[in-house]
Amino acid sequence: MIAREFHACRLAALIFLSLLLAAGTAHAHKPSDSYLALRLATAVPAARQQRLVDGRWDIALRDLDFALELDADGDGKLTWDEVRSRHADIASYAMPRLGLAPGCRLRVTGQQIDRHTDGAYSVLLLQGECESGAAFAIDYQLFADLDAQHRGMASITVDGRTQSAVLGGERTRLAAGEGDGSGNAWQQAGSYLHHGIWHIWTGYDHILFLLSLLLPAVLAKGWRPAGVDVLRVVTAFTFAHSITLSLAALQVVALPSRLIETAIAASVAVAALNNIWPLVQGRRWLAAFAFGLLHGFGFAGVLGDLGLPKGSTILALAAFNAGVELGQLAIVAAFLPLAFAMRRSWIYQQLMVKAGSAGIAVLAMLWIVERATV
Repeated sequence: MIAREFHACRLAALIFLSLLLAAGTAHAHKPSDSYLALRLATAVPAARQQRLVDGRWDIALRDLDFALELDADGDGKLTWDEVRSRHADIASYAMPRLGLAPGCRLRVTGQQIDRHTDGAYSVLLLQGECESGAAFAIDYQLFADLDAQHRGMASITVDGRTQSAVLGGERTRLAAGEGDGSGNAWQQAGSYLHHGIWHIWTGYDHILFLLSLLLPAVLAKGWRPAGVDVLRVVTAFTFAHSITLSLAALQVVALPSRLIETAIAASVAVAALNNIWPLVQGRRWLAAFAFGLLHGFGFAGVLGDLGLPKGSTILALAAFNAGVELGQLAIVAAFLPLAFAMRRSWIYQQLMVKAGSAGIAVLAMLWIVERATV
């Protein structure tokens, strides 16, 4: 029995350490991703027998820097001149990694810089055409040889109907008229549900904030009080970020992304430090609610990058939020059994709660500096 408990403690500690190391390598609150939006329309005059294609491809500069070494002087900061001088290299690198169906062509007509919630992106402006009868499809391979976790948030709009998918890993293909979307609001909702789950699972700051609140919650005497404390924390966090996610996504409230991302990092630091020097104990659910409002704005920033489909805005918003909640519940379900099993051990109380919280706090402080200055 003692041996089993020791192995369970060691396994949980290794999992927790792995999460901290993974979060430590993350630049901002999202890992490697890009946003690809393409539109197809019938050529005018129609006698040209072509479908015109236009769109944009937003690729994180940090990812391009890793692949192409854009930082010429090696000072750790990308300047506009450094990026502009490599426009041709960026296009030459990206376009061969976006496969097109036979009969379709796509070219870069310009490049810009845009800012998303997690930093600066290079924007490739795209135009092209497809021959009459050609089925439009893309095969997404960007960074496939460098980062297996990279994902592309892709959407194709055909005559006003939009379909979207998260591409990368095992799924790399998206075709007009196939897969998610296809003009069906419920299929679109399924895609946004997937987006929500993927975002929470790769949002290390959200995960570490939630774990910082849950780590001491299971220490309450008895299973019932501990379970009630956990339920209060999770419910308060969920309710709070659902409110601000909806308000921001519907453009009722708008706040600067840099301010939100910095404040989210600060919330992680505060929650972790509270486990070392407790200031808030019996009412952790209030802290979960207050800081959950901030995290909701962070979720909304990602949803803003994706965009909401016209005609099914509320359904897509609800699906994305449901995806966030399902992803969050999966994390809680994986954490709680191990935490309850080892909560009386020295490894849990000292190594995971105290030392683990210290590691989270240090990481969060680094995020604060990064997000406030980049």
